[in-house]
Amino acid sequence: GESGVGKTAFARQLHRWSRRGDGPFIEVNCGAIPDNLFESEMFGYQAGAFSGAARQGKAGLLEQAEGGTVFLDEIGELPLLMQTKLLRVIQDGILTRLGDTRPRRVDFRLVVASNQDLARRVEEGGFRLDLYYRLNVIPITLPPLRDRREDIPALVEVCLAQLNQRYGRQKLLHASVWPELMGGAWPGNVRELENGLDRAGL
Repeated sequence: GESGVGKTAFARQLHRWSRRGDGPFIEVNCGAIPDNLFESEMFGYQAGAFSGAARQGKAGLLEQAEGGTVFLDEIGELPLLMQTKLLRVIQDGILTRLGDTRPRRVDFRLVVASNQDLARRVEEGGFRLDLYYRLNVIPITLPPLRDRREDIPALVEVCLAQLNQRYGRQKLLHASVWPELMGGAWPGNVRELENGLDRAGL
């Protein structure tokens, strides 16, 4: 889905609905972690694995998600080397921390999201074909807000309640603003709608 359509919110709801709902929900933006830190953040590391490593080592994000859900946002930004390592974890349910030789079994649900066409990324050589097929089990496309305007009233209601709670107010929407809300182009989707309401001082 496009940026701002609510992929993270959808992933969180999937987690809450699942049998793993009481477990952790670990969200990772694959485009926000520098390449040189990605392996240690995702897979963890042993003491002394590199300069500056914590003396007791550290469990990676995949281990921290034990019994819960890992949500990898912008999976298309995942470096190729990390794609290989992730594929191995998905296939075997086992990972090895950086600087360690002992494999560790992990159990988590994996949900991924992208605003890119991953099939095209495969053709361009930026995404592994085997990982693409491994991830593409139940593909879901979240349509942009312009194609589901019937959702706008409910989204506005939820957003208004959140803003009122955040700012300690009891603001209501005047009827005159609805034509603009319902007819807007919303290229930034749900995120733009939320930011627009916040910016309007609601």
